[in-house]
Amino acid sequence: MRFHIMTLFPQVFKGYLSESIIKRAVEKKKVEIYLYNIRDFSKNKHKKVDDYPFGGGAGMVMTPQPIYDTYRHIVEKFDIKNPKVIYLTPKGKVYNQELAQNFSTDKDIILLCGHYEGVDQRIIDLIVTDEISIGDYVLTGGELPALILVDSISRLIPGVLGQEESFMEESFKDNLLEYPHYTRPREFMKQKVPDVLLSGNHKKIDEWRRQQSIEITLKRRPDLIKNANITDKDKKYIEKINKKY
Repeated sequence: MRFHIMTLFPQVFKGYLSESIIKRAVEKKKVEIYLYNIRDFSKNKHKKVDDYPFGGGAGMVMTPQPIYDTYRHIVEKFDIKNPKVIYLTPKGKVYNQELAQNFSTDKDIILLCGHYEGVDQRIIDLIVTDEISIGDYVLTGGELPALILVDSISRLIPGVLGQEESFMEESFKDNLLEYPHYTRPREFMKQKVPDVLLSGNHKKIDEWRRQQSIEITLKRRPDLIKNANITDKDKKYIEKINKKY
């Protein structure tokens, strides 16, 4: 997969992308990441990329020409047909694991990082296919959301994660939050590892983990339960929890 990131601040990405799983994914050629400074494509002699909004109002708006020319450069250089262009914006659809899975099947993803008061609407109308928000809050720009998408999508690409980092049992699988994890020592600050995890009985361990996932989800994200893949056995456990609380 190739990520193409259009931004005014490419230097923001370099530290994070040169570490850990993303670095290994690039080294293994599972992922390619390209950074494009929108300012480089400005035809303004001062490389200006923003202007005052028509109709008045506070702040500045990113002008369409530099963004569009950056986009055309990417599409033509890599001969991308029907490009997926994601604009990171608080007005977008809230990002989740299902969207990450859907995006992970694309060969090329172009990420547009807004700044100031956002981008000229004509850019959204002309090239953007998806408007994505990472939550109900406002950030200074789209760089942090872009990093979140790169990370969350990359880990779903076959070969990026090792067996010890498998995403198959992570949070949001089956719309449930993940169960607790424990490692050595068996006791720390008088807190002990649950006996079931030391039993060697994998059937019991799987059952405990499933129940823990359900209980944590009910407490922290009850909104997820309605779309979870719940069995009859799970329903009985949920009834038991509801009586408990």
